[in-house]
Amino acid sequence: MQHTSIKNVGDLKKSGYTPRSIREELRQNLIQKLQKKESVFAGIWGYEETVIPDLERAILAGHDINLLGLRGQAKTRLARLMVNLLDEYIPVIEGSELNDDPLAPISRFGKDIVAERGDNTPVVWLHRDERYTEKLATPDVSIADLIGDVDPIKAASLKLPYSDERVIHFGLIPRSHRCIFVINELPDLQARIQVALFNILQEGDIQIRGFKIRMPLEIQFVFTANPEDYTNRGSIVTPLKDRIDSQIITHYPRTLDIGRRITQQEARLKDEQRTRVAAHDITKDLVEQIAFEARKSEYVDAKSGVSARLTISAYENLVAAAERRAIINQEKTTNVRIADFIGVVPAITGKVELVYEGEQEGPGIVAQNLIGKALRTQFANYFPDPDKFRKQKEKSPYKKIADWFNDGNAVDVLHNMPQADFEKALKAVPGLAELVQALHPNQDVASRLLLMEFALHGLAEHSLISKHNLTAGLQFKDLLSGMLSMPSGKPEEDDDDNDDEFSSGRFR
Repeated sequence: MQHTSIKNVGDLKKSGYTPRSIREELRQNLIQKLQKKESVFAGIWGYEETVIPDLERAILAGHDINLLGLRGQAKTRLARLMVNLLDEYIPVIEGSELNDDPLAPISRFGKDIVAERGDNTPVVWLHRDERYTEKLATPDVSIADLIGDVDPIKAASLKLPYSDERVIHFGLIPRSHRCIFVINELPDLQARIQVALFNILQEGDIQIRGFKIRMPLEIQFVFTANPEDYTNRGSIVTPLKDRIDSQIITHYPRTLDIGRRITQQEARLKDEQRTRVAAHDITKDLVEQIAFEARKSEYVDAKSGVSARLTISAYENLVAAAERRAIINQEKTTNVRIADFIGVVPAITGKVELVYEGEQEGPGIVAQNLIGKALRTQFANYFPDPDKFRKQKEKSPYKKIADWFNDGNAVDVLHNMPQADFEKALKAVPGLAELVQALHPNQDVASRLLLMEFALHGLAEHSLISKHNLTAGLQFKDLLSGMLSMPSGKPEEDDDDNDDEFSSGRFR
């Protein structure tokens, strides 16, 4: 109910307003939304049958909540969306530091002003967007930051003794009375600071130094944390964990479609990029497949997780790579190519934690390996499995292509290759266009070219041909010459040879 025109306590009483706790407020507003079948957590995908029902049950039960999961699982996003379950406006005593309810003040200031001015106590209205407080737990967070401490300057300016509770400077938690308070990365909070939360969670009151004060705070606590067994930074102390009513476990997208929906929603693309660059569904699926491959890779630390931010950054980099190529070639529009995935490597190397074996291989090689595995996995969705034709080479739909490369021919696909040269290079491979036409008829020109390029990458991942990293792009040639190529001893060429071995599948 909104009465934002009301300016004093007397008019507020006449309006029929009755105080209610924030938990009751969240509960009743959630009930209304559920009855109307309205979405509470808009923009959150993949949690419809798992996390969101758990979260709604916790709200209905009036619980404090801990969202437990690996990085990049929308834990903070969920907490922030809970603001939508608050009343749009609530009345607050004007000048109150603790958001005192005019009819149920808890602070010394609120009680004094109501006792002094009665129905003439001024009232202001607080919007729900201002009722959300978020604190990142870091080792330097202190009791004073969260709960409060004596303020010597206030004592001196008001000429009050330290025994007077008016000298207290309240911390974030008391100032979040009637609000949602979120502590991110709770295990990073020092154990002695976590102990200070015991009373607040159990009894709802605060203790500051030697003051005998009891403030029945109304706060909806939401905590986020990585599984404590997966981190060396710290853990949630057992008595605190015991006081958090509901612990809800989050997870990564379980299907490519859900991952793609999240990436497309969150990717920050400029309007000119959307106009200039078109991305086929194949390339979008490949971006998601990289994350799926990383989450099961022996080189990537599964305990650290692979954030959804990887695919978002990877897709932004992919579009930027295509845009850069178009700008260099002065092309008004372009389509994302498989070759543009070279731009995805920086997004991978910065967002995966490698295990020891991965560190030995190097982040760049691991990133290329993940891209290669994604190509191999997705290749099966568009082309027949080459392994089925190993013993029946005459029946293989790839025979004509492989034979051409085995005759000593090669194709260079450069990163900044103009569209005309790109098309010419692919059409020079006998049997490639016919393969795509037979399996995927009625495709437009851009889709046919992408499928032709995809076929070459897929054949390289299945070791029918070889794929070599050049300084300016890629070269496809016969498998035997790739296996016989030996390093020349120069450091730069050694690196290239390692990349060749990885991309040709010898480390798979």
